[in-house]
Amino acid sequence: MQQFDYTISDPMGLHARPAGQLVRRAAAFKSRVTIRRGDREADCTRLLRVMALCAAAGETVTFTVDGEDEQAACEAMRAFCAESL
Repeated sequence: MQQFDYTISDPMGLHARPAGQLVRRAAAFKSRVTIRRGDREADCTRLLRVMALCAAAGETVTFTVDGEDEQAACEAMRAFCAESL
């Protein structure tokens, strides 16, 4: 299992477009990818659950990746965050 924190820098937060992109990236891997904001957690392959986190600019979210391709999935999630969030 791997984890990393990311502080959202997009002024609009985790809104529909980047949430959709995140879901597509997470679904490409066999590993389970989750995102947590505070005490709420969402499976990154579920668009509405990701959007329901209401993660705003300046907030820190935690990604957890667990599974057989977790290294590649974690690297992809980190890259996605850096370029899109």
